[in-house]
Amino acid sequence: MSIYGRTNPPVMDKRSTFLVAAVLVAALLVCGCTQTGTTTAEPPQTLRIATTTSLYDTGLLDSLVPGFEKEHNAVVQIVSAGTGKAIEYGQRGDVDILMVHDRAREDVFLADGYGLNRRVIAYNYFVIVGPESDPAGIAGMQPEEAFQTIYALGTNGTDGVAFISRGDNSGTHSKEKAIWKSAGYNYTEDIQNSGAWYIEAGKGMGDTLVMTNEKQAYTLSDIGTFLAYKGDLDLVALVDSGAILLNVYSVMEINPAMHAGVNTSIAQDWINYMVSDDVQQQIEVFGVAEYGQPLFFCASGKAETIGVPAGECATPLA
Repeated sequence: MSIYGRTNPPVMDKRSTFLVAAVLVAALLVCGCTQTGTTTAEPPQTLRIATTTSLYDTGLLDSLVPGFEKEHNAVVQIVSAGTGKAIEYGQRGDVDILMVHDRAREDVFLADGYGLNRRVIAYNYFVIVGPESDPAGIAGMQPEEAFQTIYALGTNGTDGVAFISRGDNSGTHSKEKAIWKSAGYNYTEDIQNSGAWYIEAGKGMGDTLVMTNEKQAYTLSDIGTFLAYKGDLDLVALVDSGAILLNVYSVMEINPAMHAGVNTSIAQDWINYMVSDDVQQQIEVFGVAEYGQPLFFCASGKAETIGVPAGECATPLA
């Protein structure tokens, strides 16, 4: 016998049948809604960025990333390194976006087919910093004259005169080498290994500033990182003018034709985000409240000042 007390199940009347069917339909609808909610919620995309240390150490990227993540349902992963190391990440296809400040190496990177759609997003200036006592007496000099003076006194063993180089193939290190060249020196023959006065830190800008402070020496720094660290340093900006000190920051996507794993869509979204009017304004005022001056200047409308093609200067991608 069955649980119903007979071999055949009971026959339901029409009303009971309708109620059962209604319950089943409702259950299916609930399951369907739950399933739909699970399957249609898009998982966040991941954007991988290799950046020069100054954009990261100053806190600029930290201030800009949350808005992008919210707007584009994305998770941003940042690798902060010197420009040379960041370019290596781009060449290997380890990232989707490259953000650096070395125009000459950027040109090679693009010409070799690794990058696309470069856009200039910001600029500031390099400064030569050192102890307020300024034992080399370089305050107010042009950059090339300051380097010549530091070299002459350093190689002569003048007490208190030393120079700390990034020594890490970064954009700042490239700028330092450009100043030595403009000052009339061969970097590898005249500067490297020329004595105890010249020290290669092999570190990022923040760490190099700390080391310079400990040794009360001189170094070259981007103004943004110097201002961000200034409160913890006994260093001052001694040389802050000269055309060669211009420091230009660019963003570009990694060419998917070179690396199939690159997320082109989210990379282009990032570029357009960085050149948008809202973000350009955020860059322009970043640091003003805390430091009394901007750490960076926005690139929008500044092509002539920066010396780059107008089409690269904060122009959105089509």
